[in-house]
Amino acid sequence: MKQNVEKHPLGFFLPKNAKVLMLGSFPPTRNRWSMNFYYPNFQNDMWRIFGLIFFDDKDYFVADLKRFDEEKTRKFCLRKGIALGDSAQEIVRLKNNASDNFLKVVKAIDFKALISKIPKCKAVILTGQKAADVFLESIGMQDIKIGSSAQYFCGNRTFDIYRAPSSSRAYPKALTQKALDYKRIFQEIGLIEKMLCKEN
Repeated sequence: MKQNVEKHPLGFFLPKNAKVLMLGSFPPTRNRWSMNFYYPNFQNDMWRIFGLIFFDDKDYFVADLKRFDEEKTRKFCLRKGIALGDSAQEIVRLKNNASDNFLKVVKAIDFKALISKIPKCKAVILTGQKAADVFLESIGMQDIKIGSSAQYFCGNRTFDIYRAPSSSRAYPKALTQKALDYKRIFQEIGLIEKMLCKEN
């Protein structure tokens, strides 16, 4: 039986001022998208985590009861210098669902080629187990424990690689605790100012 190979539907989101690259695994099936951007599944809490960290409001990026505000998420990442991508670029779904457990990776990220497009980037955040497994294998690094980091030298630059918890609700950790974990990383990277003001 021929396997249906899916190519990544979004491409990389690479602001010119990107200081950090966040890598997930691969987007869910289209029927689970609430917007045409990264972390589109309304049941995924990444944008709620961002809302708590930067605006003290988990619903800051929520447009209504079924979707996130795509324009607001894009503008925020552009302003902050947050690049987004996935560690898998081509996959086969062993089951027709959004679970990382049933993704067979056909093609992984080409990190060296990618970083040439974001010269100010000095940090990578891996946002889940599958994302970490695929990325670390692709660059020949050992596993990094959740909450820890390691350095990696590539293209005459040194990168801090952070291992963050998954934003999926299947991951057994409270939303507020996940937000604290991500907040610590963003503080280390320098993306969180001492005084935070909400946008108009």
